[in-house]
Amino acid sequence: MEKNIAIIGGGNLGSAIAKGIVEGKIVEPSQVTITRRKAGLLDDLKNAHINVSSDNVQAVENADIVILAVQPKQLDAILLEIKDAIKSKHVIVSVITGVSIADLKNKIEEECSIIRAMPNTAIAIKKSMTCLAAENVKDDVLDEVKKIFDTVGKTLVINENLMQAATVLGACGIAFFLRFIRAASQGGIEVGFHAEEAQLIAAQTALGAASLLLETNIHPENAIDAVTTPQGCTIAGLNEMEHNGLSSALIKGIVTSYKKIEHIK
Repeated sequence: MEKNIAIIGGGNLGSAIAKGIVEGKIVEPSQVTITRRKAGLLDDLKNAHINVSSDNVQAVENADIVILAVQPKQLDAILLEIKDAIKSKHVIVSVITGVSIADLKNKIEEECSIIRAMPNTAIAIKKSMTCLAAENVKDDVLDEVKKIFDTVGKTLVINENLMQAATVLGACGIAFFLRFIRAASQGGIEVGFHAEEAQLIAAQTALGAASLLLETNIHPENAIDAVTTPQGCTIAGLNEMEHNGLSSALIKGIVTSYKKIEHIK
């Protein structure tokens, strides 16, 4: 990719994106600039030959793609700072929760391409599920941004009206699945394993289940049928969980989180 990329915000999320871009080899390290008020905290990225700076304006001026990775409360100040440096050539990518494309357009006041991205915390190990949304953006521009986030996991382009739902299912979802793994680990302890052994078995089994779906595109119920035998222990355990509301509780939790985020919005 013959584009320079500026990442405004060198926290965990911005740093993970920078590492993914470089390690994914879609651009050279010299084509990436990441900013942070205390640039010295980004020495690990500097050692990887990524440009590190505290000058947001210069970073934007030298970039084609600008990724906004600051906290929501910092956005207005950052945009005020870089506003004059943003030109029509720029592609602005926001990973800031709860800020719509319309909001960004009003704040930027420049006719440029704007894309929203919603990754999750697994971006730190390049296993993120990232949803992208755009409005009146050329396909080749969206493809370039998709390539960036493909380096840190999987991406899906969705309508912007689904971004709140994506936040719940993809971002909050990390916590939901971690709680399930924790519960499975506790069950493992009760049936005889030490805590670290139970967590290893539960986590690796969860990874295997997810990988099975992603790599074969099989429906979960078909995969479940493959391991349930008549009068067996698997179906006995599944039915007990369902009698106690496993699926219903998860669905209700997702819907409740969605209602909460809609209320906040």
